[in-house]
Amino acid sequence: MEHTSITPEQAADRLAIRELIDAYAHCADRREAEGQKGLFTEDTRFVVYMSGAGSEPTEDLHGREALSPVFAALKQYEVTMHFNGQSTVTLDRERAAGETYCIAHHVFSADGERKIMLAYLRYIDAFVKQSGTWRFAERNLYLEFSDTRALGG
Repeated sequence: MEHTSITPEQAADRLAIRELIDAYAHCADRREAEGQKGLFTEDTRFVVYMSGAGSEPTEDLHGREALSPVFAALKQYEVTMHFNGQSTVTLDRERAAGETYCIAHHVFSADGERKIMLAYLRYIDAFVKQSGTWRFAERNLYLEFSDTRALGG
């Protein structure tokens, strides 16, 4: 991948998009569903692929309000922590595309034991800048693989 110089405006847009991605994780971990939904456009699309790339979607949601059950599902866990890793962004004026890697930690109790499920995620995103604010226009979540085990302690 060739690295080229960017303008101050492009740098500001890249930072704003990264802050959007991180805000999504922050809201998820704080169970702030309304704040999380506010990161998306009204006509957003959110697609989940629980069997990774090349599989059929397990959820294909249209519109911001359709996201409520997805974000509410996190309440089944005692705690979550999402760690965003590397990301790439390609800017095209008021639109952008990106890919972000994330490791999501989900703690829960089952069979009298505390457990942790680690989800290794990849997001493919389309962003749009509306009234000066970047939002998710489309978010595709790919569960690449996961691991569940007893939580030591």
